[in-house]
Amino acid sequence: MRTRELAHVSPLLTAGLPLTRSALKYAKERYGGEVQHPLEVAAELRHAGCPDEVVASGVLHDVLETTDTDVNELAERFGKHVARLVQAVSEDPSIEDRDERKAALRAQVARARREAAIVFAADKVARVRELPSRLDRGLSRDDARRKLDHYQASLVMLQRRLGRAHPLVQQLEVELDRVDAGVRA
Repeated sequence: MRTRELAHVSPLLTAGLPLTRSALKYAKERYGGEVQHPLEVAAELRHAGCPDEVVASGVLHDVLETTDTDVNELAERFGKHVARLVQAVSEDPSIEDRDERKAALRAQVARARREAAIVFAADKVARVRELPSRLDRGLSRDDARRKLDHYQASLVMLQRRLGRAHPLVQQLEVELDRVDAGVRA
């Protein structure tokens, strides 16, 4: 999705979802207007029929990792449920090793509420889709392979947590199959 397309998508995405609308406004402020990825995650969640709190969590899923926002601020602005979901899909910054941090995140999501796993699945679908363009913009093949390894391990965890028949799990598997051959070539 390109920036000019986002202006048309966001009103449709947030129609009837006041918390998501508020989360999108907040995310635009926090991310300096760059909300393409959060919008894509939210669109996946909306398409999957998720309620407002879950779609809003999708918009905010990276805010704890990438801004100075803390979980208490999220709870005050969006409620404890949204704050818990966002926290459940956020990496532990105290784990320095990337692979250990990603493994800990997958374990954390596996133990979290089902809705957190759904947000995590939508995030991975969007991340896999953007991998080819990131390669075109200079991401190394080695880094892309490491990301794919994390996404594959995430798929396995999500198949256990949500079941193989869950639409986002199926979509993640399709996207991984599509992208994997090109990256590992």
